[in-house]
Amino acid sequence: MLLLVHELLVPPESAEELPDDEYDLIKTEHHVKVDLQALGHEVHVVGISDSLAPLRAALAAFKPHIVFNLLEEFADRRIYSHAVVSYLELMRVPYTGCNPRGLALAQDKAISKKILSYHRLPTPKFQVMPRGRKPKRRRGLEFPLIVKPLRADASEGLSEASVVHSDDKLGERVDYVHRAFGDALIEQYIAGRELYCGVMGYRRIEALPVWELRMTKLRPGAPNIATQKIKWDLDYQARVGVQIGRAVDLDPAIEEKIQRISKRVFSRLNMTGWARMDFRVSESGAPYLLEANPNGDIAFGEEFASSAEAAGYSYAELLQRVLNIGLRAAGK
Repeated sequence: MLLLVHELLVPPESAEELPDDEYDLIKTEHHVKVDLQALGHEVHVVGISDSLAPLRAALAAFKPHIVFNLLEEFADRRIYSHAVVSYLELMRVPYTGCNPRGLALAQDKAISKKILSYHRLPTPKFQVMPRGRKPKRRRGLEFPLIVKPLRADASEGLSEASVVHSDDKLGERVDYVHRAFGDALIEQYIAGRELYCGVMGYRRIEALPVWELRMTKLRPGAPNIATQKIKWDLDYQARVGVQIGRAVDLDPAIEEKIQRISKRVFSRLNMTGWARMDFRVSESGAPYLLEANPNGDIAFGEEFASSAEAAGYSYAELLQRVLNIGLRAAGK
């Protein structure tokens, strides 16, 4: 098989000897490669950035049974990643992860939220504010609000200042997002718990145990949101006491509802492979789907793999399950 990664994330043969900061960058690629080889698969790694030529050459040279897709962007744009998967479909090559239709829908937050609203799936009230327009709240959109880049991932552009409580602060934050990222998404801020639910499958969809992001040392009054610093700054994580693990003291009925909603979202957005669904659960216990993340981080020890382990999958079994889903989706 081919392991498809970004050209800067091709894992070296002796990755364990890398410094921690360098290893963290390629740990997903390394984990997947090593465990696939341990399962007995022949793995050829191909890295691409802004050209399909290396992928085309590798397909011709190795004629893989399947491509394990870990590519998150193409030509420095996440929104182009679905085009690479479309190329694999045109070449009639099976692949793991989400199909191009599901990728395009999930990566467009405006379209995906409209689809979820149409199907009456619980998602916070929202408004899209295109670049070049002054923010004007639509009727029914009440404070507090959270302002996000419309087309960004991995909490890019999110900070405590993203949560606003007045029209003046709303205007300032929208202006910042417009200047730094482009179009803005204004969304009702849901005070409560930050929960994740992993989902995988093709036609038979499986939801995994619910995981939670907790911040045990967060200063009083600060919003418990997954900011960019929470995601990537290890020192800041230690300072606010970040803990990620099985959701504790969660009503089983709420967990079951989150899993049920996650499977419906996966289906309604035409997703396949695996994904992580991000939720907020209000103080009254109502779950709200924030966004669907196709092809989420599948590194050993991260949320998705840990949740799968809680469901009874070893890491090797999880990777094999992902392979089987990709083959089944291709009709193999």
